[in-house]
Amino acid sequence: MRILVINAGSSSLKYQLFDTSGGGEVLAKGLCERIGLDGHIKHSAANREPYESDAPMENHAEAVRAVIGLLTGPETGVIADMGEIGAIGHRVVHGGEYFNASVLVNDEVISAIEECVPLAPLHNPPNLVGIRACAEVMPGVPQAAVFDTAFHQTMPEKAYLYALPYEYYERLKIRRYGFHGTSHLYVARRAAEILGRPAEELKIITCHMGNGSSLAAVDGGVSVDTSMGFTPLEGVLMGTRSGSIDPAIIQYLMTKEDLTVVQVTEILNKKSGALGISGVSSDFRDLLAASVGGNSRARAALEIFAYSVKKTIGAYAAAMSGCDALVFTGGIGENHVVIRGLICEGLSYMGLVLDGKKNKAVQGEEGFISEDGSPNKIMVVPTNEELVIALDTQALVSP
Repeated sequence: MRILVINAGSSSLKYQLFDTSGGGEVLAKGLCERIGLDGHIKHSAANREPYESDAPMENHAEAVRAVIGLLTGPETGVIADMGEIGAIGHRVVHGGEYFNASVLVNDEVISAIEECVPLAPLHNPPNLVGIRACAEVMPGVPQAAVFDTAFHQTMPEKAYLYALPYEYYERLKIRRYGFHGTSHLYVARRAAEILGRPAEELKIITCHMGNGSSLAAVDGGVSVDTSMGFTPLEGVLMGTRSGSIDPAIIQYLMTKEDLTVVQVTEILNKKSGALGISGVSSDFRDLLAASVGGNSRARAALEIFAYSVKKTIGAYAAAMSGCDALVFTGGIGENHVVIRGLICEGLSYMGLVLDGKKNKAVQGEEGFISEDGSPNKIMVVPTNEELVIALDTQALVSP
């Protein structure tokens, strides 16, 4: 089956076309950006020359039409016509407590996603725009919603409840939800396959590390804890996000600096983290270069990040009473040798022994980076969230 995977942002639309009959071959992919402004599109397809052009798109429906045009075009296409697309899978950031798995889109699902808009005001609205745009351009084609939060709905109450008056959970649904769920799901499953053991037998800690980072404790194939919480701001230090801090700091900053809630939130989300500490960049490649050049604040940002990840690994090993495998993924996790080394230093007490040579050799690909005799394994598994969306969509359409 040909599955079109859509990830819609406020002014962008990423897409990939999969052939799931072949296990998930990517036939084409691309990006529509600056939707509603001047418009630009990038497209690549198997056995075709890459295509890039300015393409005015007033809204997401026009972007979807542009995508269909490229997928079926004589010079850029990989399918004869739109009828070859069997279903559309959408990334949706927040499903609240409504969804613990992917679902086919209908009016009730759309209403539930709308109910979750206050929980993800920057993400759910454009996700809904993408769904409605595809319904307008491709009426009758089944659509599926795949939620970032769904994988973590297996967390027990002791992991997801905050120590606030219970009424705030009952009335406002304030709790820990977690994010990056499709990534944690994929790499945990793939790690089990590589290890040649059933996921149900394994205790795996997955580290999705990019500009936004989160860890998950995956016990027996299900998420039992994760570092992001009510929003993606909680957890470890990130590119521009503070991660977990003493909440009293917010009132202190507001009082001392005469700031509004909106201003403080902006600081915590966009001016903190590695950028805030280093004063250099939110990009860890820049931080590594600056650190090598002697910048002590860049070095501090790297060390604080590694330390926060390491502490969380220790906490999750304690929560699961063990750790069979530690898995790195995401842009940082897959490629940054130095950061993986900082995180894994001193974890031998957990049976996780890093091999320095293997760590340097494995970048952007699957591989073991633990010593051959390490009781438990350290692995790199590149994530593939789009494949998860495609396969979930196929399973819903053709159960």
